[in-house]
Amino acid sequence: MLAHVLQAEGSPCPTLVLPAEALPSDEARLVPALAAIRRWLCAIGAGHVLKFAVVGRSRVPGHDLEYRFVQCLPGDEPRFELRGSCGHSVLAAVAASGERGLVPRLRPGSRVRVAVLNNGDSIRCGVDAVTDGAVVFTVRFTRRDRPDLADLLLLGEPRTELRYAGGKVSASVVSMGNPYLFVDARELGIGSTAALFGGGERLFGALSEVRAAGERLLGWPPGAFPKVAALLPDQDGAVAARAVSVPSWHPTLALTGAVCVAAAAAIPGTVPALLGRPVDGLLTVTGPLGATTVVSSVVAGRLAWVSVSPKVVRPVTVLRIPVFTRRAALAA
Repeated sequence: MLAHVLQAEGSPCPTLVLPAEALPSDEARLVPALAAIRRWLCAIGAGHVLKFAVVGRSRVPGHDLEYRFVQCLPGDEPRFELRGSCGHSVLAAVAASGERGLVPRLRPGSRVRVAVLNNGDSIRCGVDAVTDGAVVFTVRFTRRDRPDLADLLLLGEPRTELRYAGGKVSASVVSMGNPYLFVDARELGIGSTAALFGGGERLFGALSEVRAAGERLLGWPPGAFPKVAALLPDQDGAVAARAVSVPSWHPTLALTGAVCVAAAAAIPGTVPALLGRPVDGLLTVTGPLGATTVVSSVVAGRLAWVSVSPKVVRPVTVLRIPVFTRRAALAA
């Protein structure tokens, strides 16, 4: 089985893009199959690849590809989180699909629509440029149910008091792209963007404890969701963000994180809405490595879409996974 490895700028690790036709479609058999692939990756020294994207032609009307994201969790034995998505991995999947022939070869002006099986998102990936194999995208996220803004609040209110080992914080738990928990960094003793971006183990530990408290309040089993990010107001109405990934700091802010910040900023009373000042739906989100422009569109109280640009993905390598044929996958 051939699998493509690609790296999106700002992603904490590469994505392994796997062909859906070579793997079981039901989760009960898919997880053991992925565990075999994970063990093989570790055996060849590629254990740092913690993101899998399983991609095939879409059966959803109006979409070109369907995609299932799988987050590998740290530990000696293969464990996976299948509840969320990853925008950077979506872009890796689209770029690989152009090479595989699942969609026409990508060129400026190409538009590829992806159905996310994990959460029902519909993502339109527009190609702005292709240079030496690198693809530059503008990405537009929608939910196929076109939700009311209030429906994005997983706890039913803009802010909720969370108690954790270090004290308590006021958090917004919002789901768009991925479920995220947003806190004002000042409640964690962080008063400047320099302190936010330079925060070390103490801040990481506090955010991890806050995330776990949110997970328990939601009644979710231990895993990677909700994601967590600390925010501060930045210059000219921008929002500064620092996020925890798996298993360490996110180098920037996840693509889905930027999407969720923008969606949350459109909901009065949330932490992002209190800290940022979007202008005509446009919000700048700054991270340790630079700024991202996010635009949201709200129509009659419903979130129509959120767009992020520019995002770049580059090919790393192509792997032939010798231990895995379709027959082996189905037997796993």
